[in-house]
Amino acid sequence: MTNRGPLILAIESSCDDTSVAVLQGFNVLSNCVHNQEIHREFGGVVPEMASRAHIQYIVPTILAALRTSKKEFNQLEGIAVTQGPGLQGSLLVGHSMAKSLSLALTIPLINVNHIEGHMLSCYLVEKGIQKNSSLEFPYLCLTVSGGHTQIVIVKNWDNFEVLGQTLDDSVGEAFDKSAKLLSLDYPGGPIIDRYSKHGNPDRFVFNKTRMSGVNFSFSGIKTNILQTMQKEQKIRANTLTNDLDDWCASIQKSLIAPLVQNTKKAIFNTGIKRLAIAGGVSANTFLRDEITRLAMKENIEIYIPPLSYTMDNAAMIGAVGQFSMLNGVYDHVSSSAKARITSDKWKYLDI
Repeated sequence: MTNRGPLILAIESSCDDTSVAVLQGFNVLSNCVHNQEIHREFGGVVPEMASRAHIQYIVPTILAALRTSKKEFNQLEGIAVTQGPGLQGSLLVGHSMAKSLSLALTIPLINVNHIEGHMLSCYLVEKGIQKNSSLEFPYLCLTVSGGHTQIVIVKNWDNFEVLGQTLDDSVGEAFDKSAKLLSLDYPGGPIIDRYSKHGNPDRFVFNKTRMSGVNFSFSGIKTNILQTMQKEQKIRANTLTNDLDDWCASIQKSLIAPLVQNTKKAIFNTGIKRLAIAGGVSANTFLRDEITRLAMKENIEIYIPPLSYTMDNAAMIGAVGQFSMLNGVYDHVSSSAKARITSDKWKYLDI
């Protein structure tokens, strides 16, 4: 992918982080993120508080991104913004700002599906260096986050075939709920990952959920984790604190195992030897190790994103924006943000 392309500003505000990036082609000139730490004390994102914080920080974050990139408003050639999915109030803040800039600067507006941003983040180049080898189309993408768990064939920048997805809870949500049962802070995934490094992953065994094709289900695993904890507490009242490392390691293994198993099945069924992982849970060290092991065993090319691109960020929204501008695909300022979003670019298969 070339770094010589339109200069665009990208905005991401789908949940609790305000992010703005400036890209020249696929080269990331800046990628500023304002984290909303206040949600930690509530054990999850409070939508109303998130949208209010976006209103407060969207302008300073835009100015910071431009300042870091050493670019001015009048140099921008396009505006890319997350249209959905996400929290409606949060989305409205970023989307309204993007439409305002599009009108004021008379430059194109590009609506971006948040999940497509994750899946196309592998084309980003930072400081002139591509962090991982850029994957050629088509490739498989395992998208794992607090809201999504799915395996998709990325046939092109605007052509996606969903092979399987969660039929209830996402893996990120399962991590957060498990952490809450252990009285750990939010978000729970990174904390469980940290404690797992010192624990025995085979200490506690949880029921496995069998699903058709490469679909996922995590609600049953969550219930069984709770049941196992209650059973063990009758034997050792302080097990959740005394054996915390083992609980975390065992929970992590049970949640990551179906991700790797279904990815392996998708590789076998499709014959595609290129794989990317994306989303917040792609930062999990155990998942990264298991995917790397799978890649070596099956001789496949993998893209494991830098940690800065695993969480929600505007640079990945800019990647989709670049593809759109290079192909002359723009949107009208009469468009609106959508908490739930559908697209004719997506097809759902069952293998």
